[in-house]
Amino acid sequence: MSEILQIDTVDKYNRLFGIPTLHPLVSVVDLSRPEQLMPYKMNFGFYALFLKREMCGELTYGRGRYDYADGTLVAIAPGQIVGTNYPEGTKPPSARGVLFHPDLIRGTVLGQEMKNYTFFSYEENEALHLSEAERGIIEGCMDHIERELQHRPDGLSRRLIIDQIDVLLGYCLRFYDRQFTTRSEQNQDTIVRFERLLDDYFDGVTPQENGLPTVKYFADRVFLSPNYFSDMIRKQTGKAPSEYIQAKLVELAKEQLVSSRKTSTQIAYELGFQYPQHLSRMFKRVAGCTPNEFRARAGRG
Repeated sequence: MSEILQIDTVDKYNRLFGIPTLHPLVSVVDLSRPEQLMPYKMNFGFYALFLKREMCGELTYGRGRYDYADGTLVAIAPGQIVGTNYPEGTKPPSARGVLFHPDLIRGTVLGQEMKNYTFFSYEENEALHLSEAERGIIEGCMDHIERELQHRPDGLSRRLIIDQIDVLLGYCLRFYDRQFTTRSEQNQDTIVRFERLLDDYFDGVTPQENGLPTVKYFADRVFLSPNYFSDMIRKQTGKAPSEYIQAKLVELAKEQLVSSRKTSTQIAYELGFQYPQHLSRMFKRVAGCTPNEFRARAGRG
């Protein structure tokens, strides 16, 4: 199926698969129905968390393998395109999902904090793999949301549903932290590759030709999404990839300031800065002084 379905509401998703709509902005769905096996591509207009319960076969993470297969949780954000293609004879998956529209949380604390749940921008191969105990907790959160949806609506319904979604997302953060920790060895390999790529980028004329490197540039080369890459690096080292890039730029600038007579403007252009003053601001923020002040202190002023 090549057509991309624009599924911009929870109700439209429910109607597509014959699921009753108990609330126009949120739903807990059962994905074990036969009609779920139809191949499709959808552009989602809402947030979704899909939990696949049974073992899902071998998946790879970099050059390693996933260490948890009792349950897999995939997070989808509005605007993402999702597709499925089940081979002939496939049985319906044992899975559940929670769907909630941005309008449900608009103007709430959760709505303001959604930017912190960066796992919604991870790729599918960066899904959260759960232990049996963790899967039970996630299922319990879904049960609470489903029971509240089945309750007769009152003045507290929206608040309680949002609170349960907030708890569910909090557990997702906790379990992703665990996943980053349990994959420490694989993650360390990624960090080493990142540092080598960073060195290689500035070892030549690439900065002058392409400008400053982005986090996405390095994430693409280690086959991770920018958000997953950033979260993994920060979890393992306490520093964001952008901080690594800035530290590298300042160190290279220091070396040039001490070992050459190039002006700070020349150094800035050679490092890939479009505007020299941007180097001065970064240098002062990281090193505590301007490039010219650093050179003077080093006795090259």
